[in-house]
Amino acid sequence: MTAPTADHASGATALTDALNAFADHRPEPQAVQLLRPDGTLTLPPEHIPGYGSELLRALYRDMRMARELDTEATALQRQGELGLWPPLLGQEAAQIGSAHALRPDDHVFPSYREHGVAWCRGVDPVDVVRLFRGVTNGGWDPRGSGFHLYTLVVGAHVLHATGYAMSLAKRGSDAVAVAYFGDGASSEGDVAEAFTFAAVHDAPVLFLCQNNQWAISEPVTRQTSSPLYRRAQGFGFPGVRVDGNDALAVHAVTRHALDHIRGGGGPFFVEAFTYRMGAHTTSDDPTRYRPPAELEQWRARDPLARLRAHLSATGLAEPAFFEETEERATELAHRVRHAVRTMPDPAPAGVFDHVHAEGHALVDEERRRFEEYERSFTDPERP
Repeated sequence: MTAPTADHASGATALTDALNAFADHRPEPQAVQLLRPDGTLTLPPEHIPGYGSELLRALYRDMRMARELDTEATALQRQGELGLWPPLLGQEAAQIGSAHALRPDDHVFPSYREHGVAWCRGVDPVDVVRLFRGVTNGGWDPRGSGFHLYTLVVGAHVLHATGYAMSLAKRGSDAVAVAYFGDGASSEGDVAEAFTFAAVHDAPVLFLCQNNQWAISEPVTRQTSSPLYRRAQGFGFPGVRVDGNDALAVHAVTRHALDHIRGGGGPFFVEAFTYRMGAHTTSDDPTRYRPPAELEQWRARDPLARLRAHLSATGLAEPAFFEETEERATELAHRVRHAVRTMPDPAPAGVFDHVHAEGHALVDEERRRFEEYERSFTDPERP
């Protein structure tokens, strides 16, 4: 899948031409792509915003770290150390490419699979796995990272992001709220309501859909009869489909969308067309509903292999860079494994700690009764 190309002196013009194919209702275009599966570019480097060794190395390094975290957490769940884990295998480019386009003051509203985005926003991976071990009801402070807590209610956080974006606009900020969700969530009414509110209020919100082809066992073809990005047009704002396995294209398209939003253009929808190579969660068995040939087809489009091929072929990264990245990934895996296996269980009464931002009389009374009930099991004076 390749983007329309043109010989323009300006990189911004070349990319904008490709993006405008979506907004101008021309015949159905392919997904915007800058890096083919074999690692070659679809446009000259000077036409790609931000292209260079610094960006490309950072994208590869963070994708590799996200994959290592995912591999380790999946293994830990299989060994009984985590209660559940939603793998991100195959979606690294969609997450890392977009996250690198964000500013620190932007605020991300994730669903429950955005481990790569969490990594880029500075969230400690140990805090992420802590949530899936069941020893915390949250995991991290969203204010410090600009990365909200995970949302297991499918699609609900897209409304939250829209409301937050409306408040940003009222404060005169040019920061953007970013909602990450999947193709399955796009079928939820909450998402349609969020699109409506965002459009009529020109809310500075980026809707980033990782279309990984499967909503658990339901294929995207059973959810919609037209490409997901086209839904944005019906609500009155732009929509673009990008090759979600191309970190470079995802980064460029996300940056374009953010510039549109910061310039007062209102909401923007990006559909990152990718594939979930792993299970929906570790409680799922994709072999029961997904043909093996489909998985192999997408393995050939592996986002890490694609970017590594480009870095190696262009000389933008030496073997030492890849060796160092592998060492860092191994260190991360060891740290996460050690932290999980030595993680203390929380105090049972801790469930009352963060019900409200400040104290509440009813919660205090519930805590008192609960602690009294606990003592009844060890107090010899009680019958």
